[in-house]
Amino acid sequence: MFSKGGDQVLISTCEQIELRYEIKFLEIGTDADHVHFLIQSVPTYSKTKIVRTIKSLLVREVFQQCPEVKKQLWGGEFWGKGYFVNTVGQHGTEEKIANYVKSQGLEKEYKKLKTNYQLKIFD
Repeated sequence: MFSKGGDQVLISTCEQIELRYEIKFLEIGTDADHVHFLIQSVPTYSKTKIVRTIKSLLVREVFQQCPEVKKQLWGGEFWGKGYFVNTVGQHGTEEKIANYVKSQGLEKEYKKLKTNYQLKIFD
């Protein structure tokens, strides 16, 4: 999906998000045209807030630091309109969700950029 420099922008921006917000990226991966995240956060953040925060900050940094990416996009849109979110609970255990993220790209070109399965305790 990205060049090596773009992958680095993705990782460093996610690390900056971790410092500013109560969001922890347990895994980051890409395939041909998708980015996959396994995220831990606090219950006071809605799924929508988490997605909006990540999408807005990532697109700003990618376009600023890798302007060639915008030129490659159809219509200049970085993110699709939709996204998939699942939470740990009655129908989704942490193991199931982690396995879903890990299984992405088995038939595609999935590239794991960062893994950190140490859960963070938010104060």
